Amino acid sequence: MLILVVEPGSMPETREITGSLEEMQELVGGLIQVIYPFPEEVALVCNDEGKLLGLPLNRCLRLESGEIYDVVAGTFFLCAAPADSEHFESLTADQLERYRRRFAVPELYV
Repeated sequence: MLILVVEPGSMPETREITGSLEEMQELVGGLIQVIYPFPEEVALVCNDEGKLLGLPLNRCLRLESGEIYDVVAGTFFLCAAPADSEHFESLTADQLERYRRRFAVPELYV
């Protein structure tokens, strides 16, 4: 499965994973949390305890107006999450490029 990995302070990178629970947990450094912050069927998978563990802040999540409503802590990845499937899937080439651009600039928090 092709995913887009976003690490704090780094540019997003495409990776291929098997999609096993263990592999996803290893990628985010702990228990996974899946959120759906986008209008399309794309999941953001992050560490469920990222903020509690004090992981570095990574990227903001914004409303369509541009207003920040949350900040993801620690490494996260994006994958396709079709409503008619029980499993995650690869992002399309268009999705990879669109989200690579969206999260291209590492953000600093003070």
